[in-house]
Amino acid sequence: MITQEMIDRINVLSKKSKNEGLTPEEAEEQKLLRRAYIDAFKANLKSQLDNIEFVDPENN
Repeated sequence: MITQEMIDRINVLSKKSKNEGLTPEEAEEQKLLRRAYIDAFKANLKSQLDNIEFVDPENN
């Protein structure tokens, strides 16, 4: 699960990478945090899509 603190850290690292660059440790941390965020997003989307039911006009 991704927390608000993790999202905030992703944003801080993103801004730092644009302004001054990241150390190798920060780049690895950014990579891991982004992967966790993407995985959480995909799991949430899958969960939402699994709960959608379609009914055709003839109610089948």
